[in-house]
Amino acid sequence: MKIVMLGAPGAGKGTQAKRIAAEYGIPHISTGDIFRANIKAGTELGKKAKAFMDQGALVPDEVTIGMLMDRIHEADCEKGYVLDGFPRTIPQAESLTKALAAEGNKIDAAVDIDVPDENIVKRMGGRRACLNCGATYHIVFNAPKKEGICDTCGSALVLRDDDKPETVQKRLSVYHDQTQPLIDYYRAAGVLKSVDGTQEMDKVFEDIKAVL
Repeated sequence: MKIVMLGAPGAGKGTQAKRIAAEYGIPHISTGDIFRANIKAGTELGKKAKAFMDQGALVPDEVTIGMLMDRIHEADCEKGYVLDGFPRTIPQAESLTKALAAEGNKIDAAVDIDVPDENIVKRMGGRRACLNCGATYHIVFNAPKKEGICDTCGSALVLRDDDKPETVQKRLSVYHDQTQPLIDYYRAAGVLKSVDGTQEMDKVFEDIKAVL
């Protein structure tokens, strides 16, 4: 089962991708992990990617697709995989479709976790992070035992710049411009599965299993 995760930043696609991977015994593949692995291993593509990243530039699609195709040829992808964070744009989706088609493969399902913008702004504004140990909390859904203090190491919790309402709004507008058209792309391909992401996480996961 070859799955692409879709949804706005903060919709919970990373969390659900991990659960899908565990449920179906397939790897959860994020582009960030692939970049780090290739750079660490010093592969040709990793060196190319690092050169762009060091300049603060975006890694070109053909380099990213090259790394992704290498990754999905590994033995643990035999039964399928969950792609999280890629594709982000129509050209990336088209490149992926073409690369898979050349091997007689295709994406089986694009799972869209649908959450309205106002819910996302509220949800992300409630996140708190411990900069010391990396633990994350939410003031409503996963509150620390003591307000503003990390349960794990006792350090102060902060609202990261990424999660501030004005930053979230900017990220959402980029998402609507670049990534939301993927919903139409995969709908046209006949593989879009949409679930209501405003529900409890367990209910969202049950809905995902039902559509898969």
